[in-house]
Amino acid sequence: MPVSTKLLGPNGLRLGLDLKGGSQVLYEADLSKKDPSITDAEAMASVIDKIQRRVNLYGVAEPVIQKLGTDRILVQLPGVKNIDEALKLIGQVAKLDFREQKIDASSGNTTWVIAKAVGSDGQEKELTGAYFKPNATVVLDPTTNKPEVAFEWNAEGAVLFKQITTRNLNKPLGIFLDNELISAPKVEAVIEAKGVIKDTFSLEKARTLAIQLNSGALDLPLTIIDQRDVDPSLGAEYIRESILAAAIGVILLSLFMLLYYRLSGLIACCSLGIYGVLLLAIFNLFSSYITLTLPGVAGFVVSFGMAVDANVLIFERMKEELRAGRSLGAAAEAGFSRAWTAIRDSNITTFIACLVLFWLGGTFGAFMIRGFALTLSIGVALSMFTAIVITRTFLRLIIGSQVVTNLAAYGVKK
Repeated sequence: MPVSTKLLGPNGLRLGLDLKGGSQVLYEADLSKKDPSITDAEAMASVIDKIQRRVNLYGVAEPVIQKLGTDRILVQLPGVKNIDEALKLIGQVAKLDFREQKIDASSGNTTWVIAKAVGSDGQEKELTGAYFKPNATVVLDPTTNKPEVAFEWNAEGAVLFKQITTRNLNKPLGIFLDNELISAPKVEAVIEAKGVIKDTFSLEKARTLAIQLNSGALDLPLTIIDQRDVDPSLGAEYIRESILAAAIGVILLSLFMLLYYRLSGLIACCSLGIYGVLLLAIFNLFSSYITLTLPGVAGFVVSFGMAVDANVLIFERMKEELRAGRSLGAAAEAGFSRAWTAIRDSNITTFIACLVLFWLGGTFGAFMIRGFALTLSIGVALSMFTAIVITRTFLRLIIGSQVVTNLAAYGVKK
């Protein structure tokens, strides 16, 4: 199983969090803070979409972001090293607004109030990040070489910003992110469409802020209720142990088939080898939809054992026909035709079990159980093809060429 070599594409198979390493976070959204004009489902869908955009912009490969129940979101970040920055990026509401200083008449103290201006429709509006175009970037100050965040307003934002910078010329203008002051630069000129946010940014902090501005503010505040980290070395150990388990299982399986069914068993082993190659090919071809987790590998190994159960039914029926005096060709055809109903029914019951596991795994958030159910169901479906088509083809070729006619080679004593 060359799961991480270029034999299966430039990146190998798509590995889950438990095999690749990374972090899993479960969030709970506060639906009481949503816009009353939209439904709970719409608010959650919007939050998930914005988290997806933030994670993609952050550069996380193959993230898993799924809704659990009505107010929870599961986020899996394979391969993430700086988990604190990633979690800060995902969970922040990122509501940015501009505020100007006012002197309180009663106390004489200076306070920050949200900057407002008259929009193109004649209505007074607050200047917030809602008017940003999604093209904020990190730039370097040509004088100090420090990172800054360059932003651009849409047409309405430019109208508001021009008025606010005009009346605050040579005064500080506060920039607040989630009600926290991040910068208070002095307005040095009247600005309309474009500007920069200056602060003692680290490059990573500036990059995170740019991502947040581009993806928009989250519609709901999120609270972390569970977090789990998986060491990549632990995932590598899981892969080694899984390969060992698969090797032992396949060797024992092949020995049994060879000793008990002789030539028929050899044919089954060849069919099993083709089955394994085709199954890996399916995992690789549909890697966008199939993530191989540790339970998924378990389903993969179990499916190898189940892949020969159809062969066992066919060969046993074939042996009965040979003992009854039928020719090799007639016994083989009868074995396939008469074993088919049992093969079909047994696989249907397995599909039902996989369907139930898949549904329960999604309902209760046990997504690794879904991985087991998915790989097992794919394996069972493929095993029907290899048993009925590939094994049958090999058997017909050998019997038709009359290379081996001794019944003992097929596990039948005269």
